[in-house]
Amino acid sequence: MSFEHPNREGKTLDEVYRMIMGRAPEHDFDPKIDRMAEIMDMLGNPQQSFRVVHITGTNGKGSTARMVESLCRHYGLRTGLYTSPHVEKVTERIRIDGQQLSDDEFIDIWDQVKDFIDLLDAKSAKLGDPKMSFFEVLTTMAFWAFADAPVDVAVVEVGMGGLWDATNVLDGDASIIGPVDMDHMQWLGDTVEQIAEQKAGIIKSNSTVIVGPQPHAEAVLPIIERTAKEKHAQGLVRDGEEMEVVSRKPAVGGQLVTLRTPNGLYEDVPVSMFGEHQAHNALSALAAAEVVVPVNGPLDGDVVAESLSSVKVPGRIEVVRTSPTIIVDGGHNLNAVNALRDAIEENFDFQQLVGVVSMMADKDVEDVLGVLEPMLDTIVVTENSWKSRVMPAEDLEKIAIDVFGPDRVIRKDFLPDAIQTAVDLVDSADETGVGYGHGVLVCGSFVTAGDARHLLKEQVNEDLKKPKSERAEQD
Repeated sequence: MSFEHPNREGKTLDEVYRMIMGRAPEHDFDPKIDRMAEIMDMLGNPQQSFRVVHITGTNGKGSTARMVESLCRHYGLRTGLYTSPHVEKVTERIRIDGQQLSDDEFIDIWDQVKDFIDLLDAKSAKLGDPKMSFFEVLTTMAFWAFADAPVDVAVVEVGMGGLWDATNVLDGDASIIGPVDMDHMQWLGDTVEQIAEQKAGIIKSNSTVIVGPQPHAEAVLPIIERTAKEKHAQGLVRDGEEMEVVSRKPAVGGQLVTLRTPNGLYEDVPVSMFGEHQAHNALSALAAAEVVVPVNGPLDGDVVAESLSSVKVPGRIEVVRTSPTIIVDGGHNLNAVNALRDAIEENFDFQQLVGVVSMMADKDVEDVLGVLEPMLDTIVVTENSWKSRVMPAEDLEKIAIDVFGPDRVIRKDFLPDAIQTAVDLVDSADETGVGYGHGVLVCGSFVTAGDARHLLKEQVNEDLKKPKSERAEQD
């Protein structure tokens, strides 16, 4: 990065982000990666300068990616991490050595690549093709930042699908395919087989293919296995076959798991996240780390324990407040919400749980609410900040009434009001006043989770920062 002149033009992050956000989303385009291949060539193919763990799947990509990155970093490797979507701030998407880019670093990376992007946009315009998309630009910035750092290993989460995703200019040393289920059907296909074909597209000839548990194994596994064979992949490691979650038990702040990988057995590893699905994500992450960490045999158990116990993922079954307990979660499809429900039932003893829910209009809203219904006493429907995509609270209310009945549904059009309403409900029912057994769950999308995290973040009282004498004078 240009540390001699970082952000030399004095831009703000909001200004740069608005420029990038002004581009079309990737799913508005015909599926191809020609633009990404060309911009990489113009930049000297930075994506070839580091080892790669490439991760796809309907759910669990972000959690698995963070676990892989932590394992590699705790082994002394310099790491890059590219994930999406961001929960609160775009700089979350690109991390080096576990730290997200600062505003100035993000702006500096943009300054270094924007002229090349302009050249490619101009060339595309002459051919009647679209400009680079929002996600293509961010992916370009990430790969350039990783090469510039430079990192030893980049852990990269697919944006959507795999075969035509902007990240698929990578040749993954490890290619992780998490659970494949129905989501983004309007772009990836109407059947789980079509979606599996897209996700298997990240498999390359030098890949060790790591396959998480598959809810539609009979349909999905043959496609993955066939693709691995056709691509002459280096190996195939399947959850329940070459690797397995041997045991797991709940623990404070997460769980203890025993994992078997191709290289060894790891006993009583602390994982600082809830739910059976996170144990399987940890298993995939460990198998991938064994591929890219230059160690023969199993990894050191103490390093693995320290690494996995330190991973926290914002917006994934995240406890942001206590008394009452407030949990935020970004799950927005059936697989994710089922995992959320299972984790809450396993790890929390709620006598009363009130949901605050806002979802995008293109999701299977009725099915998701059906999964939530048995564990919620009341649901408060609302709207998050992405006004162009969010389901209007009025429409969500109608669906919720069909699922929950009119007596269990409250509508508040603004998220702050909805959260306050939910907190008031559990506070009024808490006779002891300590919050035990009473909770609020804010969920429905990552935008909802991010908005809630921002609203619920503890803020320092500005008056407390002032010297005592100054405060006394004001009093």
